[in-house]
Amino acid sequence: MKKALFIDSVHPLISEALTGMGFQCDYYPEYGRKEFLLSADQYTGIIIRSKIKLDKEFLDRATRLKFIGRVGAGMESIDVDYAILKGIICLNSPEGNRDAVGEHTLGMLLSLMNHFIRADHQVRSGKWIREGNRGTEIKGKTVGIIGYGNMGSAFAQRLKGFEAKVISFDKYKSGYTDGNTFETSLEEIFSESDIVSLHIPLTEETKFMVNDDFIQHFRKNIWLINTSRGPIVKTIDLEKNILTGKIAGAALDVLEYEDASFENISGKFPAELDFLLKSDKVIFTPHIAGWTYESNIKLARVLVEKIRETLVVTGDR
Repeated sequence: MKKALFIDSVHPLISEALTGMGFQCDYYPEYGRKEFLLSADQYTGIIIRSKIKLDKEFLDRATRLKFIGRVGAGMESIDVDYAILKGIICLNSPEGNRDAVGEHTLGMLLSLMNHFIRADHQVRSGKWIREGNRGTEIKGKTVGIIGYGNMGSAFAQRLKGFEAKVISFDKYKSGYTDGNTFETSLEEIFSESDIVSLHIPLTEETKFMVNDDFIQHFRKNIWLINTSRGPIVKTIDLEKNILTGKIAGAALDVLEYEDASFENISGKFPAELDFLLKSDKVIFTPHIAGWTYESNIKLARVLVEKIRETLVVTGDR
């Protein structure tokens, strides 16, 4: 019998479907990397979120492996290039949580520009401050989206009713101007944006891309939203530019200091993160932009269909 290893907990729909395709599905929540390495050569398929890295060492041990299914969008936990060299098919399911990310990003922007969290805390403590919480409208602003894949396009679609100008830059796509965005250059993003939202994967190219030099290229002061990956934004440079006012406010669903599994952040915060945590110009959520009840099911369904199609194409069904 073919065997599939579930490294992370995922929706049971995936194991039910794979069982129906003739797989024995194994899940060992107590296992760490060492135990997974020892058993890697038993499996035809692996289902993962972000618990461990499927790096060259792991892939060399996985001698029977034919596919890896990543429940979600980001593939930084997998050495995709090396997997492809070994003939291993790598699948992900960004279609499953793009709606959740689009809604969450919009919600964070509205909360940031209208001081929802600060005002809520004030009212709960008996303070009724109106002028100090005067908001800023999205209408008439230019929203620059960096990365126009599943997540960026979902956010653009949800901005449509706000009468903002939505422009986007994607280094690896072209010809995608639609009714929701105008494709443009990074230079125009720098020149025109009032609001900037990041929807790019974490790679060697994008790690700490948003640093002081990058931020200084913007002609205007901006609101910044990051629902992609924490290490894309250099936290100490974000702190600096909030202090100067170059960044009017930031909405962060992800942090530089998350661990690889995204389940925790360091218990001892560096000074720059401590500053952001105390600032009322920054709002946070704990890496939940794509984390809805609906996306949990949709991520599973999308991945199952991709695995099913892969097995048909490769003749393994």
